[in-house]
Amino acid sequence: MKKIDVNFKKPSQQQLISLLELYQTGKYPDAEKLSLSITQEFSEHPFAWKVLGAALKQMGKINESLVASQKSVQLEPQDSEANNNLGITLKELDRLDEAEASYRKAIALKPDYAGAHNNLGATLHELGRLDEAEASCRQAIALKPDYAEAHNNLGNTLPVGRLDEAEASYRKAIGLKPDYAEAHLNLCELLEKMNRIDEI
Repeated sequence: MKKIDVNFKKPSQQQLISLLELYQTGKYPDAEKLSLSITQEFSEHPFAWKVLGAALKQMGKINESLVASQKSVQLEPQDSEANNNLGITLKELDRLDEAEASYRKAIALKPDYAGAHNNLGATLHELGRLDEAEASCRQAIALKPDYAEAHNNLGNTLPVGRLDEAEASYRKAIGLKPDYAEAHLNLCELLEKMNRIDEI
């Protein structure tokens, strides 16, 4: 009887607040420790698994992150953020078809989820489905116009015949986030391709 009771208990509000604060302030090893402690005591609590997966990913423990993220989605299939997080981890493991499915699930649950649209766009780009990738990035930008990463990803999806548009996308990303190294690098490579090296 006692074992059944434990399954219905929940971590305290303070534990969950502390866990979120540790993650949001970048204290990932501490967030890992606390979420492990919570998941050991409350194995069916999806939020602790979700934070554990995200913290492990931030620390580069991708395979461990995958296990925690899968558990999080298994416990809370309707959590759009958990599905998006799982997609991110799957993409990093180069499991692109599975990543696409996770992002699409996140979007089905929350159609205005700009981050999931952007992540889907980046994954479709890697799969070589450029028209779909462009559409996903544009949807992310429509939902969140100041989304630097989506502007950068949009630039990546545009084919050779549309280099001016790609340049505009990279410049927009840099305008929104001046220290965005990846967008600067993409712009430099593009200008080189366009024989405008003097502008680099």
